[in-house]
Amino acid sequence: MITKTERIKLRSIASTIKPTVWVGKDGFSEKVLKQIEEELFNHELVKLSMQENTTPPTEFELTEMAVKLGAEVVTTIGRKIVLYKHSEKKGIKHVLA
Repeated sequence: MITKTERIKLRSIASTIKPTVWVGKDGFSEKVLKQIEEELFNHELVKLSMQENTTPPTEFELTEMAVKLGAEVVTTIGRKIVLYKHSEKKGIKHVLA
């Protein structure tokens, strides 16, 4: 679990990055979850963008998805969602180092 201080740092970093995963009308399908998982492994911090024609997920659905991925929801702002998961990948710069 990330601390309040770490969450503030992650939100600050997330404000400068662009979304790398777009969630469409199919929602959080297995394909999208796999893409999120790969992005978390490679970058630790991932910003998702929900398309206009999709219904934003409830807090319960977000928590359920994060648990499935082993990640944490950092923040949600409108149709943007930020997730964090510490990566064991070698050679990357860790966000919370």
